[in-house]
Amino acid sequence: MNSRKRDFPTEKARQYLEPGTIVLLSSHCRGQNNIMTLGWHTMLEFSPSLLGCVIAANNHSFSLVQDSGECVINLPTTDLTDKVVKIGNSHGAEVDKFQENDLTPLKAERVSAPLIAECHACFECRLFDDQLVDRYNFFIFEIVKSHVAARPKHPQTLHYTGEGVFMVAGNIISRRGQFKPEML
Repeated sequence: MNSRKRDFPTEKARQYLEPGTIVLLSSHCRGQNNIMTLGWHTMLEFSPSLLGCVIAANNHSFSLVQDSGECVINLPTTDLTDKVVKIGNSHGAEVDKFQENDLTPLKAERVSAPLIAECHACFECRLFDDQLVDRYNFFIFEIVKSHVAARPKHPQTLHYTGEGVFMVAGNIISRRGQFKPEML
């Protein structure tokens, strides 16, 4: 491995540190559905299952999620890459993103926001803590219901590195025999 390092712009550190896969956050409020592309999220706790995410205040989903206190985190696979980009480049106040992207909204069991049928997994979420919303646009949700396709067990997912470039996750490296749960 090359140990020589070069200076790198701090504002581009996300190319290496992006915390998770790209997801599609669906929301519903005041009779309106919306979808946004989201990369700024992280798991915070196992039980209850807590997820934190940043939604920019100028994003149409911000007010829908803040007012309803609910959303669905939908996990697209690489098959949906072009739709993920198109959703991220459009504004929900101007276009029906489900119709525009030929995506199917499904009724959720525990929240009013719809699931996206074409996604590999859908996680119904309720607002758990909003103390950081006003200052950082950081929402903390509890995952209250999970829906995951049986196969593939490890789908190919997208990670955004900035400037229109994605990395693909999906290759699996197992160290199951060396795993110690207490290290988590």
